Amino acid sequence: MVKRLIGLVFAGALAFSAAAADIVVRIGPPRVVVERRAPAPSRQHVWVSGYQRWDGNRYDWSPGRWEQPPRPRAHWVAHRWVHQRGGWVLVEGHWR
Repeated sequence: MVKRLIGLVFAGALAFSAAAADIVVRIGPPRVVVERRAPAPSRQHVWVSGYQRWDGNRYDWSPGRWEQPPRPRAHWVAHRWVHQRGGWVLVEGHWR
C-alpha cells in the first residue's frame, strides 16, 4: 500500500512539473524592476536577479538576492520570458 501511494505521489509530481512547463501567459510581462543591491555578503556570492513571475492572475515581482554558487566557476543564467505559442512562457533561471 505504501509503495503504491509513493508511486502515485511521484507520478503526480511528474505530471505537475510537465504541466507547469507548458503554462502560457497571454499577457506580456511588465518591464524588469531596477533593484538596488545591498553589498554582497562575501566575495563568493553572486547576484541572482529578480524577475516578474506569473501568479495565475497577474505578474508579481520576485526580488533578487545574493547566493553562493553551488560549485566553483558556476554562473547564474537569469529567468526570462520567451514569446511562443501565442503567449509568453517563463524559462526558469538556473546555475550553469
